[in-house]
Amino acid sequence: YAPIRKKRYNAASTIAAMDTEGIDEAVMFRTFASMFLSIDCLSGDIATDYCAAFNNWLAEFCSVDTQRMKPAALLPLQDVQLCVHEARRAVNELGAVALVFSNHPVNERQWYDTYYDPLWAEAEKLNTPIAFHGIQNAYQQHLGRRFIDNFAMAHACGHPIEQMLAMGSLLTGGVFERFTGLRAAFLEASCSWAPAWLWNLDERVEKFADNAQFKLTRSPTETFQEHCWLACLPEESVLNHTIPALGDDNLVISTDWPHDDSAYPKAIETFLSIEGVSEDSKRKILWDNCSKLYSL
Repeated sequence: YAPIRKKRYNAASTIAAMDTEGIDEAVMFRTFASMFLSIDCLSGDIATDYCAAFNNWLAEFCSVDTQRMKPAALLPLQDVQLCVHEARRAVNELGAVALVFSNHPVNERQWYDTYYDPLWAEAEKLNTPIAFHGIQNAYQQHLGRRFIDNFAMAHACGHPIEQMLAMGSLLTGGVFERFTGLRAAFLEASCSWAPAWLWNLDERVEKFADNAQFKLTRSPTETFQEHCWLACLPEESVLNHTIPALGDDNLVISTDWPHDDSAYPKAIETFLSIEGVSEDSKRKILWDNCSKLYSL
């Protein structure tokens, strides 16, 4: 990272890192930026101004090479109407290819709360996926707070388990029944938990679903297969057990660059070396599924 740090992680150093990894196109996500939004009582106006400033900066960053770098817009969930306006602006004016949230509740609203319906409707209209890209801790309701003195545990639950809850909320809460064109991605949290989690959701929906409230017509697994994508990690060696149970049509990849726990500069090489995963599956994960998710 030393040469990259000297360039202060600018766009040129990002392109150079992509060249090192052999990555042709990348969607740019944030994590540190979302920390500023992880306060429930933040006013909608302040949250929106912050997101707009960040989205402007990210679009300018990606403008160095718009073919290779695609922005993912950060959105203010403290006010859903302002959120809809910023989503529309980010896609139509800034070229954002995804609408990004963290994976934990804001103001204790579950993801299936109808409060968010205007946002899901706008994402569907824009034909732009929503993307949950977690952080390991937040001021809001977040599992990482239970392990504030144990970073390994905070990270282990703050990413995959919070993603499990976000995905489960959408699948069991009828969101995809109401918005049949909506696409959702769950990123930087591994994917090998998904088969067991989907089985659990299927079982609970079959036995306990509140169909009067959520009007579910499909199992969570069936809905997942049509609407959801998960990012595997380059070093996720158990992928060779996950794909037989989950399939390979709903998987993409995150390198997590430039975080210091990334496998850079050998993230893609590490992924390609996973044993027991076919060349066809690797091609889908590296390109075909990503292209479908982001409509590239």
